[in-house]
Amino acid sequence: MAAVRVSSSSLSRLLQLSSSFKSLPTPEKRACDLKLGFPVLRNAGIRSEIHARKGKSVRVIAEGQSSSSTGLTYKDAGVDIDAGTELVRRIAAMAPGIGGFGGLYPFGDSYLVAGTDGVGSKLKLAFEMGIHDTIGIDLVAMSVNDIITSGAKPMFFLDYFATSHLDVDVAEQVIKGIVEGCRQSDCALLGGETAEMPGFYAEGEYDLSGFAVGSVKKEDLIDGSTIAVGDVLIGLPSSGVHSNGFSLVRKVIDKCGASLNDKLPASDISVGEALLTPTTIYVKQVLELLSKGGIKGIAHITGGGFTDNIPRIFPQGLGVTVNTGSWEVPPIFKWLQEKGGVEDVEMRRTFNMGIGMVLIVAKDVAESIVSGERGSGKYYVLGHITKGEGVTYQ
Repeated sequence: MAAVRVSSSSLSRLLQLSSSFKSLPTPEKRACDLKLGFPVLRNAGIRSEIHARKGKSVRVIAEGQSSSSTGLTYKDAGVDIDAGTELVRRIAAMAPGIGGFGGLYPFGDSYLVAGTDGVGSKLKLAFEMGIHDTIGIDLVAMSVNDIITSGAKPMFFLDYFATSHLDVDVAEQVIKGIVEGCRQSDCALLGGETAEMPGFYAEGEYDLSGFAVGSVKKEDLIDGSTIAVGDVLIGLPSSGVHSNGFSLVRKVIDKCGASLNDKLPASDISVGEALLTPTTIYVKQVLELLSKGGIKGIAHITGGGFTDNIPRIFPQGLGVTVNTGSWEVPPIFKWLQEKGGVEDVEMRRTFNMGIGMVLIVAKDVAESIVSGERGSGKYYVLGHITKGEGVTYQ
């Protein structure tokens, strides 16, 4: 077991936080929080890049989209989103309250918000290209971006690195990326576990998992409960594919016979470089917006794309209309769709399509964000909240 490392800044934050926690919540208190709809202890992430909206199906209306599909799908690549949704439904029956992007644990006047994730088969591309110093940024991003959706500031992160034979130089590069990810999200890397398991992984390969914990005052929790018809969706641009959908990415590459060294059309980088671009960490940008108030809901656009992730934060009876021409789609998504013959509906349910985080705000707040009054950054007005269920694309 790896030694735990604690920085002075994180220790100060932990002590400050713990001073307000007079005791662990009682079973009665935890039950009360569950009745209020707050997920406790577990989030709903499934490693095959699948998320579900508290076990419910999500209606999708894609205007002009044929219901038949002749192109590649995520299921063709070996990932069954519907099976993952069913698993989440069964888990919810055993552990009521799951469904958020992060698991909430009531603690004094705050919630601890925890998230865990991996990097998925994006690792396969890192192995092939021999680039290991950015994959750790992806690892941190996947967890901290999840917990920020509750309004929580990440406090610390732990990692799990597993391999059949430890290559110290490669491992050092991976940890270098993790350190950089923690720096970008202003959280401490407390420690982790390095597991060497001969014969378990292919030679030269490894697997990663990460775990992040943050905190938010109960009165500042972002839970989507005040979202209403007419509210506006604000999109924060992604850096590319991020860390989801790579089973389909690899299937497309295999089908079309492309090389990772091929130049990506309409760009100055290769296909491989575009695919390995680290996941954007939104922590500082979102915290700045949260400090100004007015944010009703936040969705991290991971596996499931817009279709499955945005509705997860709505109250019952609400849906959303997304204007598909309202943001710039990065070249890598156009390349994947063309080379794989992937239908629009499959693209939108698998990839982020250029938007990595979505905020739900009132119309006046949306105007102030886009105008730059609430902080710097690039933002897109994506659509609006409607009556009904699911996502309508137009």
